Amino acid sequence: MGNLARRGPRWMLWVCVSLGAAAAANELSGKLLPFLQRSFLRVLIGVRQLRSDWQVGEGREEALAGYVVTHARRGDVADVIRVIDDFCYHHRFMMNVGDEKGEILDGVIRRVRPRRLLELGAYCGYSALRMVRVMPSDAQLYSIELSPDNAQIARRIWDHAGVGDRVTVVVGHLGDDGSTLDQLRAEHGFTDGALDFVFVDHDKSAYLPDLQRILDQKWLHPGSVVVADNVKFPGAPQYRSYLRQQDGKSWRTTEHETHVEYQSLITDLVLESEYLGS
Repeated sequence: MGNLARRGPRWMLWVCVSLGAAAAANELSGKLLPFLQRSFLRVLIGVRQLRSDWQVGEGREEALAGYVVTHARRGDVADVIRVIDDFCYHHRFMMNVGDEKGEILDGVIRRVRPRRLLELGAYCGYSALRMVRVMPSDAQLYSIELSPDNAQIARRIWDHAGVGDRVTVVVGHLGDDGSTLDQLRAEHGFTDGALDFVFVDHDKSAYLPDLQRILDQKWLHPGSVVVADNVKFPGAPQYRSYLRQQDGKSWRTTEHETHVEYQSLITDLVLESEYLGS
């Protein structure tokens, strides 16, 4: 799960408690839920920290960067992705899209072949790595991240993977009274119809407002695709309802049934929506 929010998400405590209960149920079900109990309990303890700066508060984000630098081959994007997944499965749970849902993201990028991409919620840079690996060689990804610390960690990981020149991180959020929107237009060449792809994985309550902001800017064109993570868990019901209402009108949406990252017990939805025009 990405991390772009103006205020602490009320769903975070619910997520932690629910997954904690799922961990106990996992012992009976035998389903995959590999993150360590102590690691997950620390997420629960760090809810207040998450509400303020989108880090758990015990250094796991920085630890991830160190683990990548130590264990992943420099300049090898695929190996960096592998090492991050290993860290998340065997060391500490992280809020990124994960490998199962990441394959859905990969498939959409391969099919759409976007040249200009926007990500809402960089966190530690994992989803950006997946997109860079499969997007066209002349494409550029712009990743919006609320936390300066997370943005720095993401840059470190991207640079180690050798893709720092293909990803531009912008610290801010789309709801900051126009500052980030203006920066994207003035400094990064976002013009009418120029955006081919958007990946949404930040504050779930901001999914629909931020999509509307992008539409208001007229950055999308018919054929632009928006992919959204965690639509079922922890959930973005207003976003899902809007796209259902607009299906066949201004959007065409496919709902991909999948699981919450790094386990196979809790189900989730990834929405893939093609913009048909206003």
